[in-house]
Amino acid sequence: MRRTRIKICGLTREADVLAAVEAGADALGFVFYPPSPRYVSVERAAALMAQVPPFVTTVGLFVNAHADDIAYALERLPIGLLQFHGDEAEADCRGHGRPYIRAVRMREGVDLVEYAACFPSARGFLLDAFVEGYGGGGKVFDWSLVPDDFAHPLILSGGLGPDNVGEAVRRIRPWAVDVSSGVEAAKGIKDAGAIARFISGVRDADG
Repeated sequence: MRRTRIKICGLTREADVLAAVEAGADALGFVFYPPSPRYVSVERAAALMAQVPPFVTTVGLFVNAHADDIAYALERLPIGLLQFHGDEAEADCRGHGRPYIRAVRMREGVDLVEYAACFPSARGFLLDAFVEGYGGGGKVFDWSLVPDDFAHPLILSGGLGPDNVGEAVRRIRPWAVDVSSGVEAAKGIKDAGAIARFISGVRDADG
């Protein structure tokens, strides 16, 4: 059985971290972008990450952050993977001594293969819907924009939730899926039941 990896992003509460871990999430995302309603400070993230057991990856999400701010977070937190969502060039992404994934804001006209060629050091590419500004808008993009022969690990995001993640996994067969607003009771506040249903939907689609 092929197992799709699952990342729950935008965690702000200890209870939500524990709910995601208990439900079987492979990775947890923490947002270090102050304008986001899911933003956490380094100090707050330290308390949250202290709840994360071994073999669950902690992901730090940054948007056009200064290199010093990223270094500050990396010195103080057990971040296993970086995620870049802004206008960062490859040199901005690869210079921190951590593996990283690159977000791509998908819309008509985006050549994913060409984009990926600009980031040869990326471990994978997270595909999100294009929205004004940065961060999750809870919108689904046109999945037909994903090339069938994309040669890199693909993390599917953008408007996923318990009701459509199974279809997404069956159609795209991504390496991983990523969800934030789709499992929330309010912005930054996760719903444990929705997390469990989301993960169950992925596992059912994996077959």
